[in-house]
Amino acid sequence: MFFIDAIYTEGLGNRGYLAGATAAAVVVDPPRDIDRVLAAAAARGVRLSHVVETHVHNDYVTGGLHLARITGAAYLLPAAARVSFARTPVRDGDTVRVDAGLTLRAMATPGHTPHHTSYVLEDRGAVAAVFTGGSLLIGSVGRPDLVEPRLTERLARAQHASARRLAAELPDETPVLPTHGFGSFCASSRSEGNATTIGKEKAGNAALVEDADAFVTALLAGLDDVPAYYAHMGPVNAAGPAPIDLTTPPRADAADIAGRLDGGEWVVDLRNRIAFAQGHVAGSFNFEADGRLATYLAWMIPWGRPVTLLAESPAQLAAAQRELARVGIDRPAAAATGSVHDWIPDGRGPRSFPRATFADLAVRAPGPDVVLDVRRDSERATGWIAGSVHIPVHHLHRRLADVPAGTVWVHCAGGMRAAIAASLLDAAGRDVVAVDDSFATAAGAGLPLTTGTGG
Repeated sequence: MFFIDAIYTEGLGNRGYLAGATAAAVVVDPPRDIDRVLAAAAARGVRLSHVVETHVHNDYVTGGLHLARITGAAYLLPAAARVSFARTPVRDGDTVRVDAGLTLRAMATPGHTPHHTSYVLEDRGAVAAVFTGGSLLIGSVGRPDLVEPRLTERLARAQHASARRLAAELPDETPVLPTHGFGSFCASSRSEGNATTIGKEKAGNAALVEDADAFVTALLAGLDDVPAYYAHMGPVNAAGPAPIDLTTPPRADAADIAGRLDGGEWVVDLRNRIAFAQGHVAGSFNFEADGRLATYLAWMIPWGRPVTLLAESPAQLAAAQRELARVGIDRPAAAATGSVHDWIPDGRGPRSFPRATFADLAVRAPGPDVVLDVRRDSERATGWIAGSVHIPVHHLHRRLADVPAGTVWVHCAGGMRAAIAASLLDAAGRDVVAVDDSFATAAGAGLPLTTGTGG
């Protein structure tokens, strides 16, 4: 009897998988923090026979190479992937034995990358599941624009063909187990649900119900911005990532924090946005530990810039350090735990700014106010507050000078990104109000909404 365990990396919207039988198992697309994989294998009482990558990842640092080295497992990568280390190259149709009766068969599915490969798990010759990586997702496919702009349309067409191949060659009841699509920006469109099969995808996935031209046109038109840090992930993975380092960073006191701010370092407060708004270190930025910390901090921080983390507790700090290491932000320069009063030199007080709802925004006093929308372009296209300024949050740190004068009421779709933006504006000395509310309430609050083009 075989098993398949998902290893979910929630902050990045990805899954790896451990699949095996009684004695051995294979891990597909492992995260960088491989202790989770080792714990899952130990809980099952199996050794790792193979570590498998569907592709050279563009959205996170893999732990695959280190995992294979310390366990002695064979490290399988698509043969066409250009890497700088020894591995077992895999070609279309190759089969490896995982355990008694359990095999893994490679199926070339280019599109997300030119070399992308899916893996069919077979139990005594019967198809048990397919690991589709960034190919066929739940109701979507992996985006084709992460490799090279000149290849994007060609890869989009390859995605269509690869999805069709999976659907044609595998039984309808085959579970589809993708790596991306659970909130990952590697998905070409929003994926819904946590489980699917080939048959379910045949009924509704655009790649399987639309012809190639219609599919490609819609796919390319719907692509949103790529997180900036993605540009660094592929090269890191191709070169062979260093093992993860989760040792505790140096401790920073109030004077050290002030000096780091004066030196241009990013000081990141991990507390929730309510606590940050009530009181924080002047010049610090708020990226909530419980939000999409790795995605947005890695997207916005100048790559390689030292970062100091401020956390409520050692546990919050350790979790944040682990999450950031998954996207290559290794070893914070320093860290501090406690409360805001522990992080401010004597004689100085914390800064603060107000929070509000869309109802508050609707009845604000007349004056030189600015409404700043920091949602992505695709979100803005569905409707926006008339007269608002639009700068997506991941562009704001480079476009602070484009925000008009006046008190800035900043909003997103739910509050988390507005809090990041408010902290950036506050650090720049602007008067800011963070709208911590769902955009779905804006119309009911009496705010004039606009749709169409030119927003």
